[in-house]
Amino acid sequence: MARLRSFQRLAAHFVDIADFLLVYIEEAHPSDGWVSSDAAYNIPKHQCLQDRLRAAQLMREGAPDCPLAVDTMDNASSAAYGAYFERLYIIQEEKVMYQGGRGPEAVFPRGHSKEAAVRAFEQDVP
Repeated sequence: MARLRSFQRLAAHFVDIADFLLVYIEEAHPSDGWVSSDAAYNIPKHQCLQDRLRAAQLMREGAPDCPLAVDTMDNASSAAYGAYFERLYIIQEEKVMYQGGRGPEAVFPRGHSKEAAVRAFEQDVP
């Protein structure tokens, strides 16, 4: 959730030609687990889907204009996309055009810049 501002800037830049979706997955730094020293939220590990839905509301508040999906408790989306902790995908016409590294620092991994992701995104856009 710490990178929502960057995500919002990217989404705002391409709002006319793209749809964006946030998927809330298991909490990377739960308050009762591997706590991050710079965590902005106090979110314990999700014990049930209701816990995850409550935590996802914080993400919705951080990006109110973006649709939000919530991963299942068996973490199916996270497993399918290797999303843990966060990851950026650009999908165009059902084809993955860009896959960032596992985040948060590796969303644009060494050798891949934000500009490279933008070029991949703009490829074949009318």
